[in-house]
Amino acid sequence: MTDQLPPTKRQKREDYRKAHKVDGSAELPKKKFYRQRAHANPFSDHQLTYPASPELMDWTAYYPAYIAPDTGPEDPNDHHGKRIKQLSRDITVADIGCGFGGLLVALAPILPDELLLGMEIRTQVTEFVQDRIKALRNQNADSGLYQNIACLRANTMKFLPNFFKKGQLSKIFLCFPDPHFKARKHKARIVSLTLNSEYAFAMKPGGIVYTITDVEDLHKWMVKHLEDHPGFDRLSKEEEAGDECVKTMMVETEEGKKVERNKGEKFVACFRRLEDPPWP
Repeated sequence: MTDQLPPTKRQKREDYRKAHKVDGSAELPKKKFYRQRAHANPFSDHQLTYPASPELMDWTAYYPAYIAPDTGPEDPNDHHGKRIKQLSRDITVADIGCGFGGLLVALAPILPDELLLGMEIRTQVTEFVQDRIKALRNQNADSGLYQNIACLRANTMKFLPNFFKKGQLSKIFLCFPDPHFKARKHKARIVSLTLNSEYAFAMKPGGIVYTITDVEDLHKWMVKHLEDHPGFDRLSKEEEAGDECVKTMMVETEEGKKVERNKGEKFVACFRRLEDPPWP
């Protein structure tokens, strides 16, 4: 009889993640079991699931506490024979490239009347945030905390308009994005004239795009490209200083904490979505 080989590190991680999916678990997940590369190539053909349009997205598995009442057999949300369950309110805050979910978790009690969505392209990081949210919900079952946040695996550089309709969002967070230092990689940066137009489409007038990085060159790039876009106007330093979300963004992301530990500098710039000019 041969001795059974001990489980590999990869097998241990897989076993841990399976065990952690038990319903009702209130134990917070451990990052070491959700290992992934720091960045993913947004131009790769990732195996992603996304709706053809925002109206076809079923969010009820992500926000079970906000499922709208059934409207009966003649439901206006019946799309070609497929009824899409609706939420009682729209998602209004998106954390693009949410990482391990630190900002989402911190904003949940600060924005209790908003639905917040973290969007992350890396598979295991997304899984970590989803398990983290489940555990936090179970820990706070009596108060209902953290029911207003969720995380979805998505490539926002390709599919943002598939999830959000025009003027839906009031806040977009772009926290410590991949700087893509090489000039030939700049096209993969999360802020560009083309992507800014998609952010402008999804945002309502008066909404705010929040950016933060520890790379000054990337900060200048984001500022230039957002200032050059006719749909955005930069907030003053006084407005930024008085914004509770800016204060939270500075200290609650995992990358921000790492920069703090290394005594690095953080560069912040926020931009307000302007009203579209009237048609001639």
